[in-house]
Amino acid sequence: MIELKSLNKDHMADVLRIQEHCYTEIEPESLESLQAKILSSPSTCFIAASCEGPVGYLIAVPIIYPHLPALNSPTFELSAGADTLYIHDLAVVSAGRGKGVAQELMRASINAAKSKGLSHACLVAIQNSQKFWEQFRFEVVAEPAKELMPKLASYGASAQLMRASKI
Repeated sequence: MIELKSLNKDHMADVLRIQEHCYTEIEPESLESLQAKILSSPSTCFIAASCEGPVGYLIAVPIIYPHLPALNSPTFELSAGADTLYIHDLAVVSAGRGKGVAQELMRASINAAKSKGLSHACLVAIQNSQKFWEQFRFEVVAEPAKELMPKLASYGASAQLMRASKI
């Protein structure tokens, strides 16, 4: 059985452990950067635990599309008038895969976003994860705004901006 909790600073050691396990193509993000996002929107960030302990987390923040937060930025502030849920990070360790952990984390975050009046979502797909995100109705943005190109490049050569026009 999977239990979801709101993600907070007390979970950071688990988040860093999961992040290190899951990210092989980019350098894991700093503790400071992750905390800035989590503390700005705790109602859209979750951790999942099984009987084995924490097995996954999701960090998402409301934004005004297409103004994505920079990777590894030490600060993050919510913008008034946010219209989109930016799914910054979803990671599940091997012990949690195939058990619906990612789906539960996504469901919780999307429900929280809807309660805030958000109706769209976006993310940067890395490590060739586009197919995974398609199950949640995300589509690759064919021509991202030029202003986003430096941010997308910071995620690696295979990074793809994806958007769900209705959540």
